[in-house]
Amino acid sequence: MGDHTAAGTSARPAPALRRYVDSYVGFDLRGLAAGVHCGPPGRALTTVISLADPLEVAAGVDDGSPVTRFGSVAGGLMCRSVAIHDGRQQGVQVALTPLGARAVHGVPVAELAHRLVPLDELLGALAAELSDRLRSATTWAARFAVLDELLLRAVGRGGPGGHEHRVRPEVAEAWRRLVAARGGVQIGALAAELGWSRRYLGERFRGELGLSPKTFARVLRFAHAHELAAAEDPLPWGEVAAVSGYADQAHLVRDWRAFTGRSPRAWRRGEVLLGAG
Repeated sequence: MGDHTAAGTSARPAPALRRYVDSYVGFDLRGLAAGVHCGPPGRALTTVISLADPLEVAAGVDDGSPVTRFGSVAGGLMCRSVAIHDGRQQGVQVALTPLGARAVHGVPVAELAHRLVPLDELLGALAAELSDRLRSATTWAARFAVLDELLLRAVGRGGPGGHEHRVRPEVAEAWRRLVAARGGVQIGALAAELGWSRRYLGERFRGELGLSPKTFARVLRFAHAHELAAAEDPLPWGEVAAVSGYADQAHLVRDWRAFTGRSPRAWRRGEVLLGAG
């Protein structure tokens, strides 16, 4: 669901959680003009817990997708952006690895792919405790400590040999290799290195993560381009395309439209978070 980069802070989780959680981000977007934030797809599964008003989110941008209100929401891997309406939000964002989705939520990542799910449907009473304690905390450091404590508890519910061990090591390694290369990996060569056929890798990867390796590689390449384009002093679009691995700027534009529903320039005109923070 994208990275909130306006006023706030980020942190790494406790060492025992780093197999499962990429990062924590605390964000405070109050004071921005009303609008729509285009939350791009990326490498991680995103959970957001609001500390103020409910989040108003649609599973698509400018495509008529219905807007749903969430106090806290978990999203799977996506191959299109979500629309976060209004933009004046305060909350925390947790980026989970696929291993973390298994360990924390107790479900295969594929069950969450292309979906937005209320967090209490996955964590039960722990979701309410998490929300209450995060709202009661008065500093970002205290909120991140609450996340460490309760996510460790969630992981522990799986017990020895629990959810995290059901991810095939070959699939986990393929995910790591794709992420490390920002999608710049030949899928056939990767499958051969893992001792699998390309077709078998595709079946197992999609069955676990909900996206094919090729689609996930496209998401990673786009996420790199989006990161460059959202920088405070962004490169020209042609250079963004070259640095992030696109054949040319036209290739970037096609993927940008596919993932956001907008051309790069229309995205830049409409994105409420650009220049914030």
